[in-house]
Amino acid sequence: MSGIVAGLVQYVVVRTDLLTCLSWPVGAVIAQACHATTAVTHLYHQDDNTQRYLADLDNMHKVVLGVESETKLCNLSQKLKEASVDHKLWIEQPEDFPTCLVTKPYPKEEISRHFKKLKLFKAELSSGDNISC
Repeated sequence: MSGIVAGLVQYVVVRTDLLTCLSWPVGAVIAQACHATTAVTHLYHQDDNTQRYLADLDNMHKVVLGVESETKLCNLSQKLKEASVDHKLWIEQPEDFPTCLVTKPYPKEEISRHFKKLKLFKAELSSGDNISC
């Protein structure tokens, strides 16, 4: 079955301020991405792209990106809604604030334009990174 998911990608967008400003452990931030990924898979399980993506588990393609704040994450979610891009905005409880969003699998050429301005997620900051909390 190799190659059945060719061209499909799932975007995971995590708030970097959870690490930098709120001092969450890396594992807790990774858990947010896991929660959101599981939720979007459940919500869109019957979708044809999701079914194709799940049919070849060893060849899934995810891109993990970071945004600097809750506001930027919510703005991205709103833009995705306006563009009819199916996704899940994960709201962590009991804190009741957004931490991550994940799209369902899409052909890369259909969805990548929504994420071009975002940078790959980094769990560690280099000495040159500018952090404002």
